[in-house]
Amino acid sequence: MQIIPVIDLMRGQVVRAVRGDRQAYRPIESALCAGSEPVALARALCAHTGSRHLYIAELDALTGGAARADVLAAIGQALPGVELWLDAGFADAQAADELLARIGANVQRIVPVFGSESLGSREALRNSFARHPDALLSLDRRDGIRLDAAGCWDAPNLWPRRVIVMTLERVGTNRGPDLDTLRDTAARAPGALLIGAGGVRGPADVEQARTAGAHAWLVASALHDGQLPPCER
Repeated sequence: MQIIPVIDLMRGQVVRAVRGDRQAYRPIESALCAGSEPVALARALCAHTGSRHLYIAELDALTGGAARADVLAAIGQALPGVELWLDAGFADAQAADELLARIGANVQRIVPVFGSESLGSREALRNSFARHPDALLSLDRRDGIRLDAAGCWDAPNLWPRRVIVMTLERVGTNRGPDLDTLRDTAARAPGALLIGAGGVRGPADVEQARTAGAHAWLVASALHDGQLPPCER
């Protein structure tokens, strides 16, 4: 199972995400790298995990502000060959296209993540993956409640091949992964490649997630806190 490192960007720096309470996020303190500068941390995370993918949550955009296209472009330029999965609160395909155009130079390696908490309608769900067939869908929930105005959770026929199961109450809490929701999602979309998010504490959790059917897992806190060893070269 792949470990996909995560950086949460806010006001041009990397912050620590806890339970999706975005107003309470603070600059990251990491065992992998000093400071909270995005490019340095992105390099350190990818080097530690050996990952050719990096998930980026652009929190300014997710909370109604403007995404820092300059920071996103700098990360892409610093990590040639790494595919960037970008969640910037896209309400539809047009919103993704507009941000990708602003980023510019490394757009071919940036894959939009369309989150159920952000998509505006069922039609936006359908059109987003028609326009971006390689994009990912994030099925978002917090405390058992689906964040899903567009009804994404109930439309597995419209899901793309790669689907993130985002359990926000587990993010940054050291509570372990939500494998029940992962299994339920797998049962409704047997052909999907499922990527879990939230709660991983160490290698034992990674193994449990693999046996539960996860293709990959998004991880931040366990990497910054030194709970996962570096990849074997």
